[in-house]
Amino acid sequence: MRVFWAEGYDAASIDQLCRETHMPRSSLYQMYGDKEGLFLAVIAHYVKTHLAPLTDALGPCGTLKADLSNFFNEVVALATRDSRTPGCLISCVLAEVAGANDVFRQELDRRFSALENKIAQRLAHEDAAQPNSETQALAGMLAAVARGIMLRARSGARRADLHAVAVIAVKRAV
Repeated sequence: MRVFWAEGYDAASIDQLCRETHMPRSSLYQMYGDKEGLFLAVIAHYVKTHLAPLTDALGPCGTLKADLSNFFNEVVALATRDSRTPGCLISCVLAEVAGANDVFRQELDRRFSALENKIAQRLAHEDAAQPNSETQALAGMLAAVARGIMLRARSGARRADLHAVAVIAVKRAV
């Protein structure tokens, strides 16, 4: 996961992936089929291990403002936790290669939609209603801000600056 995250999909060589996974090339191909299969398995693992705290922060646990603040705090924390792997594996790496690959583009859409739907559910919870088109649009905007924070972290933005963006996003949403 860290190789793809740090290097990007194209730059991560099979030899490097074999070294880091401690797997011979034949075992890697037998288990995952190819580099694409390994990357998709890595994305699924990343969602379970790194994105779960973000979506869990949406609760509902407290007020909408508190839950969105917790969500964005988790976004900034993930984006800046490790200088070798800044940003987000999905927003940065998967998005980069999705344009040239239908399988990756579908996976990116699925992952983006899942986050937007989770945010929309939290927004709708406030009104005890089903998400509507306005709720979905607001959720899309908040998810886009989260992705933007990830991209800015990848480019070297400071944690404090990313946190300031998150605070404004929450203020505008509630």
